[in-house]
Amino acid sequence: MNEMQQASLETNSTANAVVLLADTGSGKTLAFLLPVAQLLNRKHVSQAMIIVPSRELALQIEDVFKKMKTGFKITCCYGGHLRETEENNLKQAPALIVGTPGRLADHIRRGNIVTTHIETLVLDEFDKSLEEGFEEEMAFIIGSLPALKKRILTSATEALEIPPFVGMENPVEINFLKGEKPPALAVQMVLSDDENKSETLFRLICALGNRSTIIFCNQREFVEEVSAYLKSQSIPNVYYHGALEQQERDVALCKFRNGTSNILVTTDLAARGLDIPNIRYVIHYQLPHTVEAFTHRNGRTARMDASGTAILILAPHERVPSFIEQEPEVINLPETAVLPAKPDWTTLFIAAGKKDKVNKVDIVGFLSHQGKLKKEDIGIIEVKDFFSFVAVRKSKAGPALQQIGSERIKNKKVKISIAK
Repeated sequence: MNEMQQASLETNSTANAVVLLADTGSGKTLAFLLPVAQLLNRKHVSQAMIIVPSRELALQIEDVFKKMKTGFKITCCYGGHLRETEENNLKQAPALIVGTPGRLADHIRRGNIVTTHIETLVLDEFDKSLEEGFEEEMAFIIGSLPALKKRILTSATEALEIPPFVGMENPVEINFLKGEKPPALAVQMVLSDDENKSETLFRLICALGNRSTIIFCNQREFVEEVSAYLKSQSIPNVYYHGALEQQERDVALCKFRNGTSNILVTTDLAARGLDIPNIRYVIHYQLPHTVEAFTHRNGRTARMDASGTAILILAPHERVPSFIEQEPEVINLPETAVLPAKPDWTTLFIAAGKKDKVNKVDIVGFLSHQGKLKKEDIGIIEVKDFFSFVAVRKSKAGPALQQIGSERIKNKKVKISIAK
């Protein structure tokens, strides 16, 4: 554990109202899950609830909790997929429930979540939940928890007013906010000759090579335009924003995580709650409007002990935002743009997942035996409820799909194809 996680564990052992302030990427998830896990017992009732502003953050917390191997059941609730799936998971009460405000409130109103024994509440990234306008749903949820004894609130913003409905009486504050960019983060800028900056972006990506890169835009429309432009210039990429269906989001993030695409074009939706390691560059294609947006975008790189670079692209009419105190170093791009090497991986979609009793070991065995793939030809595997993704070396994907043909996974014939 790092110093912040140890402080959280010690403070939560005695305090019933805790405010944990820490920078993005510092390990807050484990810092509140450890004390929550200590409070759980073997009763077959729901005992703790975590409210988060996004489905991605909910899924990340679920993943971390399962890796802790506590033996306690956790259920994740969020919009964008079938409510019936969650209803089935809630029939046998999970010890811990994590979810977004709207979906949690819906389950409580329908009687799917029994709240009478929930004694611990975590409000993760509470400032973001307020920004997203979830105040009414959160007030309803907290008002529906009659047995609450302990409240933990986390935020990456210090100037935070906690509304009365949260019920935080004399909270103990754990403040690990540094209030400065990580020392491993370099901030640079590129001065563009053209107003729309697209050609400059293309040349910048060529100069950076095939390193893991997130490109931030301010609107969804620009995300798709930038993605389409880069593809037209033979730069593979995926895009991600709030209007996509859940499976489309899952595919995009999986391809980015497993190296099928080294470039993710996105809105500020990806600035928080995504656990994607080893991101080398953050490009501010459209400039952030606030210091908070700038900080959270940059928090995707230089995480923990890694280094990273944030790069602003400035059109002729744009200036460095006033909240950036130190003038960024100017990058001069090469005259000739050389396309980066294409990724070595592609992603297979498998129409079977956890609910079909399929796990990573099953998939590795299937691809090794039926697909004739070697261990080094199989990359990152992600198993969802009803489908799975697996990275396969691109040169071996075609032959493997031919070998698989009519083969079965766990005696079940399932669709397997290149993920779109």
